Amino acid sequence: MLEKTYQPAEIEPRIHAEWERAEAFKGGRPERAEAVPFSIVIPPPNVTGSLHMGHALNNTLQDVLCRFERMRGKDVLWQPGTDHAGIATQMVVERQMMERQEPDRRTIGRKKFIEKVWAWKEESGSTILNQLKRLGASCDWSRERFTMDEGLSKAVLKVFVSLYDAGLIYKDKRLVNWDPKFQTAISDLEVVQVDSKGSLTWTTGDPEAPFDAEALAKALKRDPSGHMYHFRYPLAEKVAGYDKDYIVVATTRPETMLGDSGVAVHPDDERYAALIKAGAKVKLPLVGRLIPIVADEYSDPEKGTGAVKITPAHDFNDFEVGKRHDLEQINVLDEHASLNENAPEPYRGLDRFVARQRIVADMNELGLLEKIEPTSHTVPHGDRSNVVIEPWLTDQWYVNAAELAKPAIKAVEDNSTVFVPKNWEKTYFEWMRNIQPWCISRQLWWGHQIPAWYGPDGHVFVAEDETKAKARAKKHYGKAVELTRDEDVLDTWFSSALWPFSTMGWPDETRELERFYPTSVLVTGFDIIFFWIARMMMMGLHFMKEVPFHTVYIHALVRDERGQKMSKSKGNVMDPLELVDKYGADALRFTLAAMAAQGRDIKLSTQRVEGYRNFATKLWNASRFAEMNECVRQRDFDPTTVKETLNRWIVGQTERAAREVTESIEAYKFNDAAGSIYEFVWGVFCDWYLELIKPVLTGGDETAMAETRATVAWTLDQILKLLHPFMPFITEELWAHMVEHGERRLNLLALSQWPTLDGLADEKIDEEIGWVVRLISEIRSVRTEMNVPAAAKIPLVLPGITPELQERARRYEETISRLARLESISFQKAAPKGAAIIVVGETTAALPLAGVIDMAEEMKRLKREIEKAEDDLGKMDAKLANPKFVERAKPEAVEETRERKVELEGTIKRLSAAVKRLEAAG
Repeated sequence: MLEKTYQPAEIEPRIHAEWERAEAFKGGRPERAEAVPFSIVIPPPNVTGSLHMGHALNNTLQDVLCRFERMRGKDVLWQPGTDHAGIATQMVVERQMMERQEPDRRTIGRKKFIEKVWAWKEESGSTILNQLKRLGASCDWSRERFTMDEGLSKAVLKVFVSLYDAGLIYKDKRLVNWDPKFQTAISDLEVVQVDSKGSLTWTTGDPEAPFDAEALAKALKRDPSGHMYHFRYPLAEKVAGYDKDYIVVATTRPETMLGDSGVAVHPDDERYAALIKAGAKVKLPLVGRLIPIVADEYSDPEKGTGAVKITPAHDFNDFEVGKRHDLEQINVLDEHASLNENAPEPYRGLDRFVARQRIVADMNELGLLEKIEPTSHTVPHGDRSNVVIEPWLTDQWYVNAAELAKPAIKAVEDNSTVFVPKNWEKTYFEWMRNIQPWCISRQLWWGHQIPAWYGPDGHVFVAEDETKAKARAKKHYGKAVELTRDEDVLDTWFSSALWPFSTMGWPDETRELERFYPTSVLVTGFDIIFFWIARMMMMGLHFMKEVPFHTVYIHALVRDERGQKMSKSKGNVMDPLELVDKYGADALRFTLAAMAAQGRDIKLSTQRVEGYRNFATKLWNASRFAEMNECVRQRDFDPTTVKETLNRWIVGQTERAAREVTESIEAYKFNDAAGSIYEFVWGVFCDWYLELIKPVLTGGDETAMAETRATVAWTLDQILKLLHPFMPFITEELWAHMVEHGERRLNLLALSQWPTLDGLADEKIDEEIGWVVRLISEIRSVRTEMNVPAAAKIPLVLPGITPELQERARRYEETISRLARLESISFQKAAPKGAAIIVVGETTAALPLAGVIDMAEEMKRLKREIEKAEDDLGKMDAKLANPKFVERAKPEAVEETRERKVELEGTIKRLSAAVKRLEAAG
């Protein structure tokens, strides 16, 4: 027997253990050897990670697809695993060592440090995968992979050497995002933009506001990056046609001026035409170096003075300008972001922000500081180090991404891979068609060490191991020499790019690779289209000669209930595991799926999760009702043979629901699928069918009772199947109870057959039961609108209806009266005076309310409520008509106002209909 109350905390771990014992999620099951394969690779979470709401959404949607296709008979492989997360993992272990007051990594050396990281991984690295299991993820857990396991490491080495030998990997001196705290290059994804705004304003020549070095120091301490400094760069010599002996440039990073090698102006800027024509140069202050003034369209004539300082070694845009004009690349910072030997002697060794302050003061002393003004802009910071990132010129390893991108672009153009929603293809193309060389080296210890060795003269030898590298070196030098291995490791995204095929055994020719590659679909967020999707496309096409996935489903963000992005600083982060503890995994999963409309962010609230927990409880109670009424699964039940009208109606409704859910999942419309099954379970099966059949289950017609019991059990079985991808735990538990006492349970629901129903719907029966349902619903609505007391029984008059409808009304009189709380049903030629009128299709019905409610007072109440709603609606309209509100208010506030407007319009419409009924009754 089912327990009286639904207890997810008791059910979920037990059900998961049953799935594990049965190896229910194993890909390549022998009995499905001839089945169509379906495969998904999980976006590997960081091994340091803990489940957040983005993971919960992403993995819920993947699981819906996998459970759906598994039940459709496909051979499903959902490949799990974790990413070694280079910088994040190294940081965790280093912090742990510091807390334990152990020697740092440089003291103990690389080998011992790596041993410590592996020990940490073995102890703590499975946390997030165990959390995914709690969510119900039906991965093939026997195939768990790790981006640094032996097989994947073998794939990484082979790919690196192969691309190097093909000229697609090379070493170059270019700008990178440099993290001075961790002393490594980082990817764009590891850079966060932080708002910065200064507070100091100063202008040269203002007698009332002399330069104040102390005030500058305080302002820089508050925000080192929030000021724009305007400097005068003296011309090397006077130029005819130009009326000044200097040119003004502006910068937020004065310390970089020591590495300037040019000044750029727009070629069409008439103010500087004479300087360009004369080939003018400026004498760089504090340094004395002569640098050219060049014409380049990068300079914006409308911005500032229209002249910009060019520092190729410290700015990404300047780097490109420098290449176009062959300007010198002068690096004035070291790996700690302190001034190096290329800076003038007084500044060497200074921290960049200390140097910034001193350079501004020195420029003022020279009379070359024109003004300082606060500016609002964003400054790049390391997402983990929280320090300002420097564009830094250094030797790094690169992939020729532009060459690899060509087939990846074509594959999406010809629909070999499609994006859902399709608009994300535009984002993909924009990035791929403007792709830059991919920096793949990181100055870390944890990761795949680059397989490159250097000879005595610095010549590089790339090979899969040191033995092969030595063989190449011996061939090159004609003798054996000592080699030194490159200390850098590969970008984490390099190994992740191989994930779809490396996890299946490549470079070996495995059965899994043959069967499950290319994968069927990738489910991921929009933020890693560039970093992961594009790179998997490039690597998959290059090494496998096929796209890695046929479809890419891009889901939106999970925000808080007001539409704000979740963040610790705002205090609005919702922990999925806390919600699972409180409401159960099924409730959270269903909430996320029900709100996952394509292209629309999810506004998550605990109330929504609680509401879907109540939905699970409703299903539980319906199953208990079935169990108590002896509605048990009949193996030979055939829904096409049912004779009772109500039973024929529900099997037809079940067919429609199955079709809607199936079509919606196939189209990746998860919210529509969840909405369809929710409406069917609660709005059709529980609220109507179970209520309508109660007299049958307690009546004396044994034949009708037996058929109805079997139909209830069959319908509940179909519900459990349709709901299983969304709510796997409760459905699996209820499935096990849909048998006669003592009977052996069927196979797991997770491995049962998806409903494929056809030919069950009957339009005539749908119309008949639909009429009953709508009539009862309308009567209930009028009772609510008119404040009819719940206990009061009222008469129903059906004026001027056909004999056929009269017969139908008599046939369902007991049901209508019971569910609508009616005193009687009568048939008259016309509606009586003082009756509220209802229209159901072609049927007019009247509810005489005189004497039941005070009609005059009710009219006043309704008009007061309409007036208040209209007043509130006017306020919403005024807000939305105000361009300043729409432009300046937070997007979530604007959306909230629009939602309130729609809600008020619905209220006014409903109340106005009630007023019309009362007017007609009067």
